[in-house]
Amino acid sequence: MSMSGAAVRDSDHGRPAGWKQSAAVRWLLLLLFVLLFCAVLSPRLIPKTYNLELGSVSTRDIAAPRQWEDERATELAKEQAAESVEPKYSIVALRNETLVDQIVDRMEQLNADTDVSFDNKVEIYRREIPARYDAFVDKFAADNRGSETYNPGLLEEMARNVKEQRYTIPEETFYKLPLLTGQRLQEIRQVAAEAVRRLMSEQLTDAETARAKVAELVNTSSLDDRTDREIAAELARFAIMPNKFYDQQATEKARAQARENTPPVVIKEGDIVVRKNQTITPEIYERLEGLGLLKSSTNVWPYFGLVIFALLSALAIYSYLEHVGLPGSGSNVKYGNSQLLMLLMIFALNLLAMAIVALIQTSDTWYLGYLAPAALGPVLIALLLDLNLAIVSAIVFAAAGSILFNTESGRIFDFTFGFVILVISLTAVFAVHRAGQRSTLLKAGVLASLFGTAAVLALLSFGELPPRMEIIYSAACTFAGGLLTVVLVIGLMPFFELSFGILSALKLIELSNPNHPLLRKLLTETPGTYHHSVMVGNLSEAAAEAIGANGLLCRVGSFYHDIGKTKRPGYFIENQNHMENPHDSIDPKLSRSIIIAHARDGVEMLKAHNIPKPIRDIAEQHHGTTLLKYFYHKAVKQAEAAGVEPDFTEDDFRYPGPKAQSKEAAIVGIADCVEAAVRSLHNPTIEQIESMINKIIKSRLDDNQFNECDLTLKELDKIAQTLKETVVGIFHSRIEYPEDVKPKEKA
Repeated sequence: MSMSGAAVRDSDHGRPAGWKQSAAVRWLLLLLFVLLFCAVLSPRLIPKTYNLELGSVSTRDIAAPRQWEDERATELAKEQAAESVEPKYSIVALRNETLVDQIVDRMEQLNADTDVSFDNKVEIYRREIPARYDAFVDKFAADNRGSETYNPGLLEEMARNVKEQRYTIPEETFYKLPLLTGQRLQEIRQVAAEAVRRLMSEQLTDAETARAKVAELVNTSSLDDRTDREIAAELARFAIMPNKFYDQQATEKARAQARENTPPVVIKEGDIVVRKNQTITPEIYERLEGLGLLKSSTNVWPYFGLVIFALLSALAIYSYLEHVGLPGSGSNVKYGNSQLLMLLMIFALNLLAMAIVALIQTSDTWYLGYLAPAALGPVLIALLLDLNLAIVSAIVFAAAGSILFNTESGRIFDFTFGFVILVISLTAVFAVHRAGQRSTLLKAGVLASLFGTAAVLALLSFGELPPRMEIIYSAACTFAGGLLTVVLVIGLMPFFELSFGILSALKLIELSNPNHPLLRKLLTETPGTYHHSVMVGNLSEAAAEAIGANGLLCRVGSFYHDIGKTKRPGYFIENQNHMENPHDSIDPKLSRSIIIAHARDGVEMLKAHNIPKPIRDIAEQHHGTTLLKYFYHKAVKQAEAAGVEPDFTEDDFRYPGPKAQSKEAAIVGIADCVEAAVRSLHNPTIEQIESMINKIIKSRLDDNQFNECDLTLKELDKIAQTLKETVVGIFHSRIEYPEDVKPKEKA
């Protein structure tokens, strides 16, 4: 419930109340706002640093404040992964039995040629057979160079390796070859090719191993002639070559893939970087430096960001306050430093409560963040200050909660918590706005808990569902957090109301209870004044709400504004039923003292019963410094009749004031006069009522009674119109309407 200028001025002196409107104090409070945000959020945003050096010993366990990738360890892990990759080999399908066929075909051709001498044939075999080996290898490499099966690097490795392991046929074998007939060559071809086919079906990186098995295969073949077996064995050994080769390109690709697949070495938030009594090695020192845990390597950017965030948060609050009215921002001063101090305390309490919950929250028990009474601040602000300010504050608390309750590494905000805080806060704020009794707070808490729980369940439904128990815990914590908020609000409300003299709607409703001792005293001892006060309350409330002032304060203030009359009830006309007016028989100066005293007596009685200051101000200020015209003129007439000069002035018959310091006090004063004037009229007409109200307002305006409050002429016109409509509604049966007047006039 917003408070008007009455809450920020000292009614005892009618001037700004010192520090309550001091610009220096206001800037100090705003600085405290910034420091508050920095202090609460810094543990989450600023890592703690330590004074450690290479070779020193840590005196405590030091945990990582955030997730961090150890680039050096990651590179080392990648290299180890690459080195652990086994060399890649590829099998080459050479079909070496075709080499045996080529050599045997050439031998059949050459041996059948009688024009070539024996020696020439030997020389040809000595030259051509090795050449055919190399040509066979080169042709295979050339034929497969553009294929997808073998990469160029593998073919080069194959050609080099095969040629290096080429078998050297013994010299004496060349002298045996020209002597072979076609029949013998076919038998040799069959045995040699079969041996090559069988041995080359294995994976060979070294041809010598396979060549050692040739003799056994040939000796068990169908060849009977020893020479034929020797020649078949030599041809088989010659044709056998490696078919499994180191594939450098595939190996490098596999190693590159291993490097790529190696996960980064990540130090998670909360992982122990240094154990107690552990020596600081270069590797550990580098980790500490990378995590910003060393005083010598402090990163200033987090501090810069924190200050900027705190400034923006404080600026959001200050901008709204300046818009609605701060001292120095215009004529409409709605919030002074007293309210700003209370707002700071509410923020401190709310952020402290959130920070305490954040301390017990871990990554495993993330749902405990929903237990925080984050709506405490917005609800208190809505009840004690202003609804719109509560909405702005709810947004700020949601942003702060997104930081405080974030348990995810690698990010600053967890907007799931921020969204839930915003839902709960706005629900509670709108539910308690204009709350009329304490039970409304409990209903608002239950409603906020239900809406908050629904928001949590909705958010958890997106993406991968957490375990069932975590969902249950989240819903339970959210519901409990809403109820905890209400409990704290109910407990803290009296403290703020008493400490800052704030009249919340709840407090005003309680004070309007007819069973209050002062109101019961007013009713039983001065029933006329009680009825008058109730009527004034109805009039002033309607007028105040018409111009946006605090109507509830006007109504309750009206109930107490004449409580001082209970000390001498018979001296006030509304209580003089069937009795003589005692003022007729006493000196007008004494009458003046008695009448004027009721305002002072009322303030003293209200103080004795701990009635808040805004209501006391209304009781003290509703007459302002107006003149007691009746008794003044009576005293003047008595002096004239006695033929003496008056020993008094007009000021002696004025109320001591102060003048109305707030719109509410001024409105109650106008309504007080209007109600008394209307009550004195017999069957008034609407024109009479309108004229009387305008006359009362003009008289006070001409008497400068509104100089110290913020009422404008436009607002006075609205007040006059509203009072007329309300009076017509209240005194409907007594008012003569134009159509009723004419018959009476004729009669």
